[in-house]
Amino acid sequence: MTRRTQVAVVGAGPAGLLLAEVLQRQGVESIVVERRDRAYVEARIRAGVLETGTVEMMRRAGAAERLEREGLTHDGIEIAIDGHRRRVDFRGLVGASVTVYGQTEMTKDLGNRRAASGAETLYEALDVSLHDLETKRPRLQFVRDGREDEIEADFIAGCDGFHGACRPSIPAERLGVYERVYPFAWLGIMADCPPPADELIYARHQRGFALCSMRSRSRARHYLQAAPDEDLDQWSADRIWSEIAIRIGDPQGRLLKTAPLIEKSLTPMRSFVCETMRHGRLFLAGDAAHIVPPTGAKGLNLAASDVHYLSQAIVAFYRSGSQAELDAYPARALARVWKAQRFSWWMTTMLHNAGPGEAFQDKIHRAELDYVLGSPAAQTSLAENYVGLPY
Repeated sequence: MTRRTQVAVVGAGPAGLLLAEVLQRQGVESIVVERRDRAYVEARIRAGVLETGTVEMMRRAGAAERLEREGLTHDGIEIAIDGHRRRVDFRGLVGASVTVYGQTEMTKDLGNRRAASGAETLYEALDVSLHDLETKRPRLQFVRDGREDEIEADFIAGCDGFHGACRPSIPAERLGVYERVYPFAWLGIMADCPPPADELIYARHQRGFALCSMRSRSRARHYLQAAPDEDLDQWSADRIWSEIAIRIGDPQGRLLKTAPLIEKSLTPMRSFVCETMRHGRLFLAGDAAHIVPPTGAKGLNLAASDVHYLSQAIVAFYRSGSQAELDAYPARALARVWKAQRFSWWMTTMLHNAGPGEAFQDKIHRAELDYVLGSPAAQTSLAENYVGLPY
């Protein structure tokens, strides 16, 4: 069976669904293909800090009603050095804020919006392969419900993440890839308890980095710097809660509320950019094209900015027939990607311990953090990047 559409979107995560919904509201048809089932996609624990631009993209998709009702506005963050906490006032420094709203909730909202519109999303599509990408009729082939299926489109949007099928479909000799792997990981937990503060707490401590985050006022999401090969079985809930308290400067647990863990995971840290964001009629967006360390809260927000540029380019093509914006898409997206990569790398290296044999580097990063917290100019730069550079 061969289906026909204008844009075939691979991946039903936030990037793919956001693109599909923004396009639909501009009169551009799409079919979304996803290898997992919907329940799995909506249960994935991911980021939760949204830039103003990402919130605006949700409005453009017609899916911001619950976000605006339940999202938590944060006007700053707290940063602790060896237990001493200081606040960086985003609102006072740059007149902007961020919104805390879980990526899982964002994905649910977009999925519900798409289902209500009757647009097609094909879950559990296996063995996805891409064909004829350098022609005017690129194709997707896959297996669903035990039967072979095919979609022919004008364009294919690769929004299927770092391990998806789209980026590997670009010939290796045409890929421009840049990568850095960090010598540490994040041990992350989630628990149904209030967070220790109204805003996020970032901590640099001699024992390692920590972050106290949240998904709501009653659900906490916390992280500890750990080794990439850390044995999670060695980290009991009591040990984790104790270590978080020490690193944020609350050793007596007066601020930190505890509860049974509902999730425990280990996340390796890497920076990755594929500068080949276009190959023929295939366009990459989101994690398919780039990965950032989560320290700067940029991964989901970069996916939204990719969708901004790509949706503009596709809509312009159907309105005028011009390919100029399609041709410009990689450069426009990458200009913002690399700025976010720089900020994420800077936040990561400044706040984490570099490890054995790197005492000089650790001293430099500690001094840099001291400088930032004592300099209104440096804090303004941090705030400007954290709330999100303009599109």
